[in-house]
Amino acid sequence: MAESILNGREGLRKTVYGVAEVAGYLWQNGWAERNGGNITVNVTEFVDEQIKQLAPISEVKQIGSTLPHLKGQYFYCKGTGKRMRDLARCPMDNGSIIRILDDCASYVIIADNPVQPTSELPSHLAIHNRQIEKGSGYKATVHTHPIELIAMSHTNKFLKKDVLTKLLWSMIPETKAFCPLGLGIVPYSLPGSNVMAQGTLEQLEEYDVVMWEKHGVFAMDKDVNAAFDQIDVLSKSAKIYMAAKTMGFEPDGMSDEQMGEITRVFGLPK
Repeated sequence: MAESILNGREGLRKTVYGVAEVAGYLWQNGWAERNGGNITVNVTEFVDEQIKQLAPISEVKQIGSTLPHLKGQYFYCKGTGKRMRDLARCPMDNGSIIRILDDCASYVIIADNPVQPTSELPSHLAIHNRQIEKGSGYKATVHTHPIELIAMSHTNKFLKKDVLTKLLWSMIPETKAFCPLGLGIVPYSLPGSNVMAQGTLEQLEEYDVVMWEKHGVFAMDKDVNAAFDQIDVLSKSAKIYMAAKTMGFEPDGMSDEQMGEITRVFGLPK
């Protein structure tokens, strides 16, 4: 059996197993049915000369677009058709590391096994390309299916700009503190479509977390745990709202004055 690319590379190993940890959280929360959800992480900072010299273990694969800021970048990607619960146990059997080629329009798999990346890879790579262009420092993307948040996307009153953001912020102070840009909304379109990808890119200019109507949530951040945390706090707020509704009343939520105080004290952007 060939030696894993993770052996002797503690930074890379820690990052990949961080993805595995989050994959386990997604499954445990009931957010990752069957093969639902995707995770991609830019791991270029851990690439040494030996990795750069590794021969491909796949044919050249086309991205479908040219992404000029990804030249020579490396990513760990969940495999298509793979389950989060399996990735949590064996991340290098259920995901792979890819190298973007010099044409910025194609890639090859380099380790450990020729596991084909998620079918939504072009969308994820387009977002990574934009983050490098912006210099945001964001290296991780997470897509998952949080039950309560998806349920809230099934009514038009929550789909207008910042209505759901304000409601979720008002349920508990931590939500505004740890998801300070709120939640963008992308109207329903076919999963994996160009329409969805473009809508997500547009919303990510203003938000770090985006709701795909009747489908799921997409988040980006500096690492995979931080991206998960944003979804987690939003989900907690949705649960608080639904618990209040189940008890028979519409929750008051925090007032604008109370949320303004949080913004000032924590130095938040909104």
